[in-house]
Amino acid sequence: MEPLIALVVGFTGARLAGLIGVDALDGWQPALRAGLVTMFLLTSLAHFVPRLRSELIGMVPPWMPRADLLVTVTGLLEVAGMVGLLIPATARWAAGGLILLMIAMFPANVSAARRGVAQGDPLGRRTLLQLVFIAAAAATLVRTQQTHRPAARGLAVFTP
Repeated sequence: MEPLIALVVGFTGARLAGLIGVDALDGWQPALRAGLVTMFLLTSLAHFVPRLRSELIGMVPPWMPRADLLVTVTGLLEVAGMVGLLIPATARWAAGGLILLMIAMFPANVSAARRGVAQGDPLGRRTLLQLVFIAAAAATLVRTQQTHRPAARGLAVFTP
């Protein structure tokens, strides 16, 4: 539930900042990217804080090798995606990568729910939250209509 709260608070704060004049956050997509950054900041920290890290290691399905290494790698990928979301030129690629990462990590949620380990949320709730996070990242991929169109540069088309 904490990641959802981070997403909502990050989005709301960024959207308000955009409305009061922070140009970089003026729009729902930049604000949504900021919300995702806030969420991934929280979730990536869990990969490295010892008590939370042990819970994440426990979520990894037993059949997967090197659960500790997988948790480290996924944490680093979350950080990379988070940084990518902050850079407009890479934001779409980062969002796409984070979507793939969330899909790849979902088996750990299924395993944890079935085995009753770690954060203990039932599978339905975990699935719904994961879909919300994926949808938020996917929404940043949608191209929005430009509000300012560049004027034509003296080109005219004449028809006979």
